[in-house]
Amino acid sequence: MIASLTGTLTSKSPTEITVDVHGVGYAVLIPLSTFQTLGPVASTVSLFTHLHVREDAMQLFGFATTEERELFRLLISVTGIGPKIAQAMLSGMSAEELRQHIAAGRTTPLTAIPNVGRKTAERIVLELREKVAKATGEHPFAGEPVATSTAVRSETLSALTSLGYGRPAAEKAIRAALHDAGTNALTVEELIKLALRHVTDR
Repeated sequence: MIASLTGTLTSKSPTEITVDVHGVGYAVLIPLSTFQTLGPVASTVSLFTHLHVREDAMQLFGFATTEERELFRLLISVTGIGPKIAQAMLSGMSAEELRQHIAAGRTTPLTAIPNVGRKTAERIVLELREKVAKATGEHPFAGEPVATSTAVRSETLSALTSLGYGRPAAEKAIRAALHDAGTNALTVEELIKLALRHVTDR
């Protein structure tokens, strides 16, 4: 696998560049965030890369930082997310912004990116939220009163999703319920009843 490239930048566009490495020209697909870090044509460029292999083609993607590359790899691990959509997502916002939206379960900003609909955004949050939250040190219920235990919150979340509510909507409802409860400790049953008053989307 090609893990990185260092060479001379011979051509560039917002989505693709060519890097000459000892006489061999590599076509590298890049997100806009990487394009913005590039110097002029004929300058030296160093990229972290990911080689995407399909039955009919091999595509080399390049990134300015290892963080961008790791997030790209996480995105393409999601069902239905190909490298082109992952490239577009990293072009639509910074890697840090993308991580924060996913960790917080915010799907609306993701749907502003072309070819990312509501269901796709929800799937990204569902499959990556815990992984991204661990990396960023965030928790889905960070900042809420601590009187109600994590176990109660998790059990309530499981109950709401079992009832058919989407995870982002369920978590939003739980946060609202915890806000209503303030410092009062709640049982699972009490938290479910309060959360159901705030659920607006299945």
